[in-house]
Amino acid sequence: MRVGVLASGAGTNLQALLDTVHGREVEIVAVASDQPGARALERARAAGVATRVFEPGPYPSRRARDVAIADWLAGSGVELVVLAGYMAILDDAFLERFAGRIVNVHPSLLPAFPGLHAIEQALAYGVKVFGVTVHHVEPGAVDSGPIILQGAVELPDATEPAEVLAALRPLEHDLLPRAVALVASGAVRRDSAHGRRVVVAEPAAAGRPRGP
Repeated sequence: MRVGVLASGAGTNLQALLDTVHGREVEIVAVASDQPGARALERARAAGVATRVFEPGPYPSRRARDVAIADWLAGSGVELVVLAGYMAILDDAFLERFAGRIVNVHPSLLPAFPGLHAIEQALAYGVKVFGVTVHHVEPGAVDSGPIILQGAVELPDATEPAEVLAALRPLEHDLLPRAVALVASGAVRRDSAHGRRVVVAEPAAAGRPRGP
């Protein structure tokens, strides 16, 4: 399966994908960013993956920019879009273009704490268990798409966002490649009897992507 990745920052989740499933379960063929200085672009170039920057300035609207991104990804033959730390909200025109073929990783146990600053939201609420969710992206409220995989870690005494983020990174780097590999293998499907439920047929011995 040909994968396109959107990222806005350091690209550690992109790197996890490159190190585990790229060239194996999937082929990452395109990486786009809304930030020209995003380290994710450097990671992609180092792996020989095509990159492109879509800054807001040259486009008359968010919709126009997102159509341009969708056109570029489609022209690269992308079958699955992965949002790996992409901090811009995608227009419905983009979501409809890749309907059912977009996944995102979010640093909370959705539906709790959607949107920006999820870790800060969780700390302010006083939670004792933090987590990561990989979910489908669909039109509607932000981070409201059906859930594919989740993982959690207990941090009863956490007070600083950096501390929580450090604990969640390994979960992100495990769950996102695993979800992408499962989608690529056809192991992820929607439950026809329950519109929001995602059924994951994860093999007991082969559910996790192999290391390099």
